[in-house]
Amino acid sequence: MKLDVIKLDGGKAGSIDLDEALFGLEPRADILHRVVRWQRSNAQAGTHKVKTRSEVKYSTKKIYRQKGTGGARHGARSAPIFRGGGVYKGPVVRSHGHDLTKKFRALGLRHALSAKLKAGELVVIENAETEGKTAALAKQVKDLGWKRALIIDGAAVNEGFAQAARNIEGLDVLPTMGANVYDILKRDTLVITKAGVEALEARLK
Repeated sequence: MKLDVIKLDGGKAGSIDLDEALFGLEPRADILHRVVRWQRSNAQAGTHKVKTRSEVKYSTKKIYRQKGTGGARHGARSAPIFRGGGVYKGPVVRSHGHDLTKKFRALGLRHALSAKLKAGELVVIENAETEGKTAALAKQVKDLGWKRALIIDGAAVNEGFAQAARNIEGLDVLPTMGANVYDILKRDTLVITKAGVEALEARLK
């Protein structure tokens, strides 16, 4: 499968052969959903917490006598039915993460790449290198029509390019090892360098 390669200035830089096993799959929403759900669950802080009956600050003195009041029998104001009392079965600090096999995560990444290519939202560029000037890169990005784009480079991102891209709204830059399903799907355009394509093929084989 061939795809044209362009430069950051919009010029042509030949073509590249894309691996069918990475970019030629029929995207499955169920696989993508499971991987995204796994990612977002692991990202949840899980720090929500309420005080139980044993944790609220109240006297443990019996609030009134057991019999003769005509009301229900109570032992303390810390009971859940009273205002300010402990909460019954409320949220506690915990992890929301769950397991997903490495093979399935890799499969999800392949389907995300294939989904972008099928939708016509995949662009391959020769390299992601610049002198670190944000204004110059912003103009190139605007001329190319990238409004919400994710750029995936090789093993490491060019320092000057990362510095220039830092303040451009809607532009994210990741090394190959940082490529993930959620970030790929949430951007309108996926941009991969030639080095990034080679590194992805090596990672996902």
